[in-house]
Amino acid sequence: MPELPEVEVTRRGLEPLVGAVVSRVVIRQPAMRWPIPGHLPQTLDSARLLELKRRGKYIIARFECGCLILHLGMSGRLCLLEQDTAPEKHDHFDLHFADGRVMRLRDPRRFGAVLWAGTQPESHALLSVLGPEPLDETFNGDFLHRAIRSRSSPIKTVIMDSHLVVGVGNIYASESLFRAGIHPQTPARSLDLQQCERLVQEIKLTLQAALQAGGSSLRDFFGADGNPGYFQQTYFVYGRTGEACRVCQTPIEVLRLGQRSTFYCRVCQKAI
Repeated sequence: MPELPEVEVTRRGLEPLVGAVVSRVVIRQPAMRWPIPGHLPQTLDSARLLELKRRGKYIIARFECGCLILHLGMSGRLCLLEQDTAPEKHDHFDLHFADGRVMRLRDPRRFGAVLWAGTQPESHALLSVLGPEPLDETFNGDFLHRAIRSRSSPIKTVIMDSHLVVGVGNIYASESLFRAGIHPQTPARSLDLQQCERLVQEIKLTLQAALQAGGSSLRDFFGADGNPGYFQQTYFVYGRTGEACRVCQTPIEVLRLGQRSTFYCRVCQKAI
């Protein structure tokens, strides 16, 4: 599933569309995770795209008349194409622009979403409950320490909670905890302020490194330009079960937390 770096890479790849005017909306398959609103061809007719923002794993496309919320789901891609590019089997939604370009949603599993949020997207049910952005200054060691001091759940599952902080998915949670030297099963409330500061720093550094590498391409992810990301080539632990730790040479291990595979090094990440 695309995580924050992949969604941000996608948003950046679509930014050349800002300022363009919609000429046509095509809905080929409305039955996505939630139904694609049938009014979009009329609502967005001749609308100018004013801005593309990201909130967590959602892309918000702001037009003069309101906002679209776009979500990639498990296997979705937003592609920037020329208008004469023929649709393929899993191409479910198009925004055609007057300059000849197309934003196309391709989603084999149909867990993605295209939703209308009107003029106040921040009040939409999907966005209003989200925690701070991990790269914002408001997400810091003191914030994390205060937020987790009553939580006994494993720190790995806690930092993946989008109500606490958005966008720290399975890959980047595992990688950040390794970099911070924290075992993923550590009860969240047992972390002291210094450990929280270190973990926040490593979350930020891990996400920034992933952005610079174009995200991670494991199965389905490609950017809007069709290019894959390369961050997976530098993973410390994720998906490396049995391989030597890049720091201490101990074999990487895996366990299940919150029904997700969690990768770690038992030497570099000692349990508390």
